[in-house]
Amino acid sequence: MTIENNIKVAVRDIQDFPLPGVTFKDITPILLDPKLCHQITKGFCTEFNTLQIDCVAAVESRGFLFGMLIAQELQVPFIPIRKKGKLPHKTIEQSYNLEYGSAVIEMHHDAIKPGQRVLLHDDLLATGGTIDGAAKLILKAGGTIEAMSFIINLSFLNGDKKLQHYSDHLIALATY
Repeated sequence: MTIENNIKVAVRDIQDFPLPGVTFKDITPILLDPKLCHQITKGFCTEFNTLQIDCVAAVESRGFLFGMLIAQELQVPFIPIRKKGKLPHKTIEQSYNLEYGSAVIEMHHDAIKPGQRVLLHDDLLATGGTIDGAAKLILKAGGTIEAMSFIINLSFLNGDKKLQHYSDHLIALATY
């Protein structure tokens, strides 16, 4: 089976979460399968082997799961992007809209050096609001978006179209 098939077999649909009418794609069953986790990490890194990536930034919290593994595999720094008020040092922030409202994310002001090429990772791409906010935060810090990666792309929500201007390298291992 392909990596996409393996992901789709493992992902669990949760109906009416977090709101009625929404089908949530739960990636936590993937974490019970170390071989699939390894396959996902290697799958992403194979996609990036021709790119120059200086660091990996990932969005709280499910983005951290594979963002850190990717950073370790690529042997580059990992940068957490968190909800407002969760980081202890001086931060920069960015507000953004998501499917169910709005929010603010932050990262440490010194996490990204000007000109660094960033791989931005999250577990799932839906409408693109969260990752768009994270991309704006990286640009605000002086970084550039080398690539964006997702375990899942809900392509029917067209989030990928919202993000295409950041990078030519938008990678999802499974598409619905």
